[in-house]
Amino acid sequence: MRDFADNDTIAAIATPPGDGGIGIVRISGENAGFVADKFFKAAKKDFSVLDFRTHQAVYGKIIDDKGNIIDEALCIAMWAPNSYTKENVVEIQSHGGSLVVHRILELAINHGARLAQPGEFTKRAFLNGRLDLSQAQSVMDIIQARTDASLRMAAGHLQGAFSAEIQSMRHSILEIIAHLEASIDFPEDDIEDVAKQEAEEKIDAIKNRISEILKTFHTGRILRDGLMTAIIGKPNVGKSSLLNALLREERAIVTDIPGTTRDSLEEYANIGGVPLRIIDTAGIRETHDKVEQIGVEKSVAYLQKADLILALFDASRPLSQEDLDIIAMLKNKKGIVLLTKKDLPAQIDTEDLQNLLQGDFKYIRISSINKDGLKELEEEIVSRVYSGNAGQAEGCFVNNLRQAEALQAAQKHLEECLNTIRMGMAEDFIVIDVRSAWEKLGEITGDTVDEDIIDQIFSQFCIGK
Repeated sequence: MRDFADNDTIAAIATPPGDGGIGIVRISGENAGFVADKFFKAAKKDFSVLDFRTHQAVYGKIIDDKGNIIDEALCIAMWAPNSYTKENVVEIQSHGGSLVVHRILELAINHGARLAQPGEFTKRAFLNGRLDLSQAQSVMDIIQARTDASLRMAAGHLQGAFSAEIQSMRHSILEIIAHLEASIDFPEDDIEDVAKQEAEEKIDAIKNRISEILKTFHTGRILRDGLMTAIIGKPNVGKSSLLNALLREERAIVTDIPGTTRDSLEEYANIGGVPLRIIDTAGIRETHDKVEQIGVEKSVAYLQKADLILALFDASRPLSQEDLDIIAMLKNKKGIVLLTKKDLPAQIDTEDLQNLLQGDFKYIRISSINKDGLKELEEEIVSRVYSGNAGQAEGCFVNNLRQAEALQAAQKHLEECLNTIRMGMAEDFIVIDVRSAWEKLGEITGDTVDEDIIDQIFSQFCIGK
């Protein structure tokens, strides 16, 4: 990986758009102090920004080029290497009006900084060795975390829990390479068979550990991105009532009139630490209303791509033709069947419904009115998400496709390596596959990743981070 060649001083607004109590403009680079000193004047006379002690907040005023006071503010200098980017960093904390922070940013750019690219502050932290690539990616995961479990996973990655697992495996692989290469270089010492035997045992152990880590990908991806959950059923079956119950707020309109939901509503809910991306779909039925017809088509499309299907049937009424049409769509799928209106006498036999569906479904009777059955539903959702990963620390979960693909590629190289050993081939061939696995694991931490991939990853960040 090449060294960071762009030594420009960069600046950006680090707080979200809009008005707020505080707005922060962040400046990073060798000349950050010089840039800030041009427009920040400390209340203490003749006290330059360059004189500030590191990490000390200093009160002063923002002055434009004409000597006008823009705002009162605090200025914090964080001198290298003790900063987020390991460069000189200066942060201006002003009042949070949109115009104010943009004027401060404009002053920083006019006095020698340039506008930071998306994710450039974190990219510099990575390139300067403060974070590895897995840790750097977790920064955005922390910002976007929607539940405590999501936050625990992202924080664990940021603290290096996942990276430590990867580095441990890479270190073991290097030891294997060293032993194999020693047997190649010193054949007279008769260590070939011993080296191969030790390599086989260690490679098999690493391959099994990768398999265990890969099992967490399903859970990790869901905790990061949310479980796409489609609520499916005929009109007036209780879909919107369920959505409101899961959100614990009146988000969807609930009436006795079929077809109230004519489009899809999407919301996030926290279900036992699992972020559910819930889509309340239009009731599936035959309709001549063009708007409702579009809603029904979207419902069917969500049914096909959802991670979790919540199929609702009104248990207080016999199955209708609309129910049977939905059952036909659900055949051989997985999900949870919710028999609604538990507070009313049941008219549906669960065994008959099971015979009709012929899929992998859990059956739960619920009542959105008195919240009966909702706890069982939440427990079932959490159980499905954490299946096989219960008790493991979220900070060691695989949480994105890039990591998973690198692990799968490394595992494949190790499998090929084991085949090579068992076929009795020379150590040179074994080393080729082992080194390839080592390089693939290095892509996760950024030790062996291409520059184009680095640029692509950080381009997804927000400006100012």
